[in-house]
Amino acid sequence: MLDNIQIILVGITHPGNIGAAARAMKTMGLSHMRLVQPKHFPSAEATARATGADDLLENAQIFDTFEESLWDCQLIFGASARSRRIAWPTLTPKVCAEKALESTGKIAIVFGREQSGLTNQELDRCHFLVQISTNPSFSSLNVAAAVQILAYELRLNSLDNRDIATKEDWELGSPPASAESMAQFYQHLEQTLIDIDFLDPKNPRQLMRHLHRLFNRVQLIDTEVNILRGILTAASPR
Repeated sequence: MLDNIQIILVGITHPGNIGAAARAMKTMGLSHMRLVQPKHFPSAEATARATGADDLLENAQIFDTFEESLWDCQLIFGASARSRRIAWPTLTPKVCAEKALESTGKIAIVFGREQSGLTNQELDRCHFLVQISTNPSFSSLNVAAAVQILAYELRLNSLDNRDIATKEDWELGSPPASAESMAQFYQHLEQTLIDIDFLDPKNPRQLMRHLHRLFNRVQLIDTEVNILRGILTAASPR
């Protein structure tokens, strides 16, 4: 049930945090780690902090870009401690775990840099934000500790539902669209909006960000993406 969960760590500068996150994952039954531009990895310090979760480090996938780490994922959660100018669907760790385990597609749960977290552009790629309730006067939370909290909620939810067969009701069995498919759709959409003079590339404002939020909330399936891209092609000036 947890095998489709990918824990993605973006821009981690301290290798000890990678090792501690691997340990947190393994104690809760998670096994798939992805690293985006880690500053120091592989690292003896990461291995030392993993304390027996060396196999997760050995099998960790390393990516040059955030986008590449998401290509095969259909549902993406971004852990973020800060609020956004544009309201985004935000979940507690418990509800995040429930939604993640309802799906049979590949799931990404993303954690950002120790000092600055995820960028707005990275958060735009997420269907949901996840916020951990902390002391308002001291909200700083180590990235490995954040991984531990989400991993615990995932395990707890998987145990609560171990006798329940999860089902998907996607139309005609079509899977949710992958991050790669959605990225191509957004590029196609943006270019079409420019071509029909609806979007001014010199003054885009927040249009594409609002559209990201709209389509992420809907969670398109592959057939729907294909229909929309067909409409965009037909609408483009010839």
